[in-house]
Amino acid sequence: MDLKKTRQKAEIPVPQVLQKELRHVLKPASTSLQKEFPHTYSTPEVRFIEGARERKAQRVGVLFSGGPAAGGHNVIAGLHEGLPKGSILVGFLMGSAGLIENKSRVLSSEEIAAYRNLGGFDQIGTGRTKIETPEQFASSLQTVLHHQLDGLVVIGGDDSNTNAALLADYFIAHNCSTIVVGVPKTIDGDLKNQEIEQSFGFDTACKMYANTIGSLMSDLLSSKKLYFFVKLMGRSASHVTLECALQTHPNLALIAEEIREKKQTLTAVVDQIVDMIVKRASQGKNYGILLIPEGIIEFLHGFDPSTLEKEMKLERDPHGNIQVSKIETERFLIQQVEMALKKRGDYKGTFSPQPIFLGYEARSTYPSLFDSAYCYALGRTAALLVEAGITGVMSVVQWLDRPVAEWQIGGIPLVSMIHHETRKGILKPVIAKALVDLKGAPFRAFETLRAQWIDKDDYRNPGPIQLFGPDEIAWSRTKTLSLSS
Repeated sequence: MDLKKTRQKAEIPVPQVLQKELRHVLKPASTSLQKEFPHTYSTPEVRFIEGARERKAQRVGVLFSGGPAAGGHNVIAGLHEGLPKGSILVGFLMGSAGLIENKSRVLSSEEIAAYRNLGGFDQIGTGRTKIETPEQFASSLQTVLHHQLDGLVVIGGDDSNTNAALLADYFIAHNCSTIVVGVPKTIDGDLKNQEIEQSFGFDTACKMYANTIGSLMSDLLSSKKLYFFVKLMGRSASHVTLECALQTHPNLALIAEEIREKKQTLTAVVDQIVDMIVKRASQGKNYGILLIPEGIIEFLHGFDPSTLEKEMKLERDPHGNIQVSKIETERFLIQQVEMALKKRGDYKGTFSPQPIFLGYEARSTYPSLFDSAYCYALGRTAALLVEAGITGVMSVVQWLDRPVAEWQIGGIPLVSMIHHETRKGILKPVIAKALVDLKGAPFRAFETLRAQWIDKDDYRNPGPIQLFGPDEIAWSRTKTLSLSS
């Protein structure tokens, strides 16, 4: 069986609400950001109810921004198929750079079908160019005017959707009627709030990582001689680490937000790891596995991550973020643990560490069935928002813990998610990253279980992502989504 062809032709389930004729209704909203967003600070929430509406062909642009996340091509498919008959969809190449430089191509039905249900952002490419200079904003405006776009859909994370919010306000200020709609993408899981239950790509990435972690656990039980230090993607948030811990039950999982809350130093974290190793050695277990969020360095009390940044000659990304994925935190912690173990007189075991980074391999894999359907619904909703003519909103799909048929849709103001944050020494309006809620149900569940994982091999192997089979397996949700509902 050719899996690629099978996935391309596979039917995507659609929420019942999207199978009806819909019209939009508005819910007034406002923020205190009138100074930064004078034209969009009072953008309303958008909901859809059953009802007739006048439809006409649209010209819509779309771009990917930031790192890939499984399901992105289905957003384009949903957007294309959700627009009125005769509409034109223009794909901007290599992210925001394509918008600035006016590099694009019209996306045909045949081309879109060829990428349906497949991973990656390779249909039109992506990039991390940030639109921030007056010249870049002016060029973006000229591009949408050149293409006579009714709408522009930005598929990206928190920084990318901050760009979308700024573009929406800029276009209005310059008498441009192009509607800007955002779509919540990031495997990190940090683009979420009461309205955005989960960003797309998170489900697939966590399931893929958990499968690998489960396989490593089976290896441990087979050889009983290694310590796996597994660093996981997530940038500044520990959502991926928390989800994988709930799925696999490692001996130890570090949650960066908890470390910050408790003001733990590097020494305290290393001592925690060493205590676990010593306790297991006392039972004759010189093996184990611990999960490390990639952003942990930024959360250590009294530790300046810029010291490692300079030491490793790292550059910051275009948004001013330290590229924590390039800091080999897992190797750094191994070195610290080795030094600490030598000072421990109560340690009689052996320590054979193995650093592992689980990162890029989960960004462009085939999307899970959940992400396939979720992304398609996000695209269809984005099409409705463009037609509604409300700019500066984000496409949202809700009730994600329920069957697809019951999912609900809407749009929320991008400005409602924005706060002020210091970037490159300057206070700027940006969409806030959602960190792990230490009072939330997912962390509380983890907190009640983790003590028994330290010295017991309560390992779980969830297995690979299933694209066929019983619904309870193929359509399973992440633990954090299920616990939060």
